Amino acid sequence: MRKLLMTAMLLIAMTSAAQAETIIASVNGLVCAFCATSIEKTFKKQPAVDQVKVDLDTKLVTISTKDGQTIDDKTITSLITDAGYSVTNIKRQK
Repeated sequence: MRKLLMTAMLLIAMTSAAQAETIIASVNGLVCAFCATSIEKTFKKQPAVDQVKVDLDTKLVTISTKDGQTIDDKTITSLITDAGYSVTNIKRQK
């Protein structure tokens, strides 16, 4: 019984540790569909990225990572800055 309980606890811990993450970056300079496509292509090249969505109205870039993977704020800022835009805020959600 003890082994079963320990196995169940281990599986629960592993499952919660391997969740995907949603990262929302506020970006200045996004004004057209070309801007959105450029940012999307940039992030889709990253191995940890599952999906990326750019909302031009709200100037938000929403990045969904693959299970158990993440991208640090420095990398996100660098990718967006190198594309010609500036980051004003980064939020993370599980």
